Amino acid sequence: MMQKLLPFVSLIVLFVALAIASPHFLTQTNLSSVVRQTAVINIMSLGMTVIIIAGGIDLSVGAILAMGGVLGTMAMEKGASIPAGIAIGILTGFAWGTFNGLLTTRLKIAPFIVTLGTLGIIRGLTLIITNGLPVHRIPQPFSFLGEGNVLGVPFVLWLLLICAVVTHVILEHTRLGRYAFAIGSNPAAAVYAGVPVALYATSVYAYSGMLTGLAGMIEASRLMTGQPTAGQGYELQAIAAVIIGGGSFYGGEGSVIGTLVGAFIMGLLSNGSDLLGVSPYLQQAIIGAVIILAVAVDELRKRRTA
Repeated sequence: MMQKLLPFVSLIVLFVALAIASPHFLTQTNLSSVVRQTAVINIMSLGMTVIIIAGGIDLSVGAILAMGGVLGTMAMEKGASIPAGIAIGILTGFAWGTFNGLLTTRLKIAPFIVTLGTLGIIRGLTLIITNGLPVHRIPQPFSFLGEGNVLGVPFVLWLLLICAVVTHVILEHTRLGRYAFAIGSNPAAAVYAGVPVALYATSVYAYSGMLTGLAGMIEASRLMTGQPTAGQGYELQAIAAVIIGGGSFYGGEGSVIGTLVGAFIMGLLSNGSDLLGVSPYLQQAIIGAVIILAVAVDELRKRRTA
């Protein structure tokens, strides 16, 4: 029970500590900024949650985010409508997610190796497509996706809530969710039980790819550029959010609420570090340390229950 409550307690303690440490933390401008900055990682982390529950991992999500943002903004630059551009970004993520899933399931290659390889492929192709230059000529109304407000609330927060509800429903009330937990808990048993493991494992990667493509378009909207180098290091933050939120590298465990809490912890650490003047280099070290700590806690818990 304490294990499940730890992320929530950590988030509350971090929030209170930052409110005391910096007079600028609780301002509406800063809190709105935190929501907008963490929305991208949050949405990516929801997809990563489903993958990790199914016993997989995806190191290519940062690269997928970049290509989705680039292709979507390039389409708008060439005259496509804003909804069409966003759809292209999402479909790009879906295509690469499906490709990752097929390589993993059909070739029987470890997902760590597959996605490490596709990370390089996708990054390279994105840089080739753009010649390493950002996409600039984007319709101004596109900025609403990342910077707009609805009923006084950042639009990206509404999008995040929708993605969170959809992911929760998938995990708790659909065959894909049940099979993801089954595959992650015991793949061999899932096969013997008649679960079409290859189909559902591929579907998990495809779903994560879609969310990552959407995150890529949100990132492009916030920057108002399609950056071929966007998303570097985001895969580590997404994985960390899931593990901090109670997910397990062993598979079979994880939740939407836990992941959201984990992602907001990462976001508050970054925002608080900026407010307190902590070096961005040290921030990277902190993220690495948090990942190791979260995995160590998970490992100790597994040993106690073994």
